[in-house]
Amino acid sequence: MREYEIEVSQLKEKITSLDVGDKVYLTGTVYTARDAAHMRIFECLENKTVLPFEINGAVIYYAGPTPEKPDRTQGSFGPTTSARMDRFSPRLLDMGLLAMIGKGNRSEEVIEAIKRNNAVYFCAGGGLGALISKSIKSVQVIAFPELGCESVKKLYVERFPLVVAVDSKGNSIFVRENK
Repeated sequence: MREYEIEVSQLKEKITSLDVGDKVYLTGTVYTARDAAHMRIFECLENKTVLPFEINGAVIYYAGPTPEKPDRTQGSFGPTTSARMDRFSPRLLDMGLLAMIGKGNRSEEVIEAIKRNNAVYFCAGGGLGALISKSIKSVQVIAFPELGCESVKKLYVERFPLVVAVDSKGNSIFVRENK
């Protein structure tokens, strides 16, 4: 198990060197999208309308924040269960999505899409939303504000602590841990 500090802009070139269990401190732009936002993104794809952000090269964090504190840019910002986005993920990966951040295992279809597209799935510490939020330096709602905490947000993160849960070779920490 190794540790890396990686800028989002460097992620594509570094993905193949990441292995299951590696710790990554990610810095750069990350977008949030949960169930409702994914449905809206897919409506945009079906209707051939403009997407809220460029999928190719993007990192999506499956999260929804609690309301912001008076002295902070946001409240707690923990991950949500990634499996709820499994029906959407293969297509987004095929469109160039580089990484997903969430918690929990992924389906075989998602793992195959990760391998096929040289992508990665990171886990963020479930139950650590308040601690994770300290890595989030800015939050901007960029699409679907009517969805509230499920709106698409553009985050700027610094040293966002993550663990490689599925690497670009398709190895899964969940399979390893179950063995």
